Amino acid sequence: MKDRNRRPKNGPAAPARARAERPAAKAQPARPPLAKKEQRPAPEAPARPLMRREGEKPAERVPVILETAGSDQYRLIDSGAGEKLEQYGPYRIVRPEAQALWQRSLPASVWDKADAVFTGDTDEDGMGRWKFPKAALGETWPMQLLGVDFHGRFTAFRHVGVFPEQLAHWRWMKEKVETAGRPVKVLNLFGYTGVASLVAASAGAEVTHVDASKKAIGWARENQALGRMEKLPIRWICEDAMKFIQREERRGSKYDIILTDPPKFGRGPNGEVWHLFDHLPLMLDICREILSPKAIGLVLTAYSIRASFYSIHELTRETMRGAGGTVESGELVIRESGEGRDAGRALSTSLFSRWIST
Repeated sequence: MKDRNRRPKNGPAAPARARAERPAAKAQPARPPLAKKEQRPAPEAPARPLMRREGEKPAERVPVILETAGSDQYRLIDSGAGEKLEQYGPYRIVRPEAQALWQRSLPASVWDKADAVFTGDTDEDGMGRWKFPKAALGETWPMQLLGVDFHGRFTAFRHVGVFPEQLAHWRWMKEKVETAGRPVKVLNLFGYTGVASLVAASAGAEVTHVDASKKAIGWARENQALGRMEKLPIRWICEDAMKFIQREERRGSKYDIILTDPPKFGRGPNGEVWHLFDHLPLMLDICREILSPKAIGLVLTAYSIRASFYSIHELTRETMRGAGGTVESGELVIRESGEGRDAGRALSTSLFSRWIST
């Protein structure tokens, strides 16, 4: 292949005789400085065609609102005016929240007691910085949910390492694993900091955790060490989720529970590109193929997408044709506790759809 960045050779002047024999070349316009060559993303694995499913669609239950009311380690205290006030372990935190269209319920004196306030870009994945009104805080702090220890962390993307609304899914998964009466294999795709994986493993499951971010995998391992859970059967895999499940399908691997929490847009460790609306149908199709004959459930959560939960509900029902069971879909919400733990408004956080075998 020719090197497009190679410059013309500018050697010494040719002898007069050579000049007479060959007309001088026309002067070339100066080339602009060459931009740094962009690294091309790795070629994507060829997408297999979607399977045409036979049989009846699963029963349906819609709409389903899965509500998290908080715990001793987490509470949504108040929300409004585009922000939310939460309690994470020992700290009160203020972050942007586009869904909080209403006015705040609690007075400014309560909000002013926050230990940390995220400032900057208010987009879901926008970068910013943290302000600490009282005193400078460390980057991490210990927390515990469902008996699992992990680190909260002030990140530049406003997230703190855990999505408490997922407690509704985690409680369901924990109960299913503990009552299965047999070994259960769990696959956690886009597993982030590993809290769900640790919940599943501590309940007795054999877990495969997949995330494309080396930082997230490192954080997940830190969480495992914090809770002295190094001996739990968890495989930590840093890889593009689509590549991983396609390989698992070819290998004939099977799982009893699959959790998938894909972003709207993302990139794999080798430049793979993920677009939820383009790739989700194939992802679910492959997940169906790697569910075990005695599968317990398939859980999908979707954040920050412009769609109704009916979109992912119908996709999940079509994907699970002929499998029996029930598909239930709706929203994950967090209920405000108020300063006195009085029930307040429900804050919508995400859409979900899950197939359950019984």
